[in-house]
Amino acid sequence: MNLDYVNPFVVSTHTVFETMLQCELTRGKLSLCDRFQSQHEISGVIGLSGPKGSGTVVLSLNSNVAICATGVLMAMEKDTVDEDVVDAIGELTNMVAGAAKSELEFLSMSLSLPTVIMGKDMMVGFDKKIQPLVIPFDCKWGELSLEIGMAINEALVNA
Repeated sequence: MNLDYVNPFVVSTHTVFETMLQCELTRGKLSLCDRFQSQHEISGVIGLSGPKGSGTVVLSLNSNVAICATGVLMAMEKDTVDEDVVDAIGELTNMVAGAAKSELEFLSMSLSLPTVIMGKDMMVGFDKKIQPLVIPFDCKWGELSLEIGMAINEALVNA
């Protein structure tokens, strides 16, 4: 996968967490995976599609990160995962993907509505032709990761 398509997602994740949540992220070592099992308990999943390619982006957070992020977004104390947390993670996923999409306008991709799945080791299906890239992060609340799998038709991009 071309890192030019990945970097906007990494930058947008940093930006969303720093500006919206006042939470600095530290990126870990990137890795490839053959199939995706969510790294953490709560994952926001959003699809990208267009004439030049398609893909899936997963923002996976441990429960504490999800609860703390929701507390900041809603300006209220949260101590358990509830429907507010699910809604907030869907919105965070949408913000990350939306900001990255604006940097990838040349791909003419549309975003799906985000879906939030709960449960560690839940499977997210990627196209068989795609090998997802996993980007782990640490923050003051715990761990999260960004998983990106994209299939881009380079001939159409360079046309």
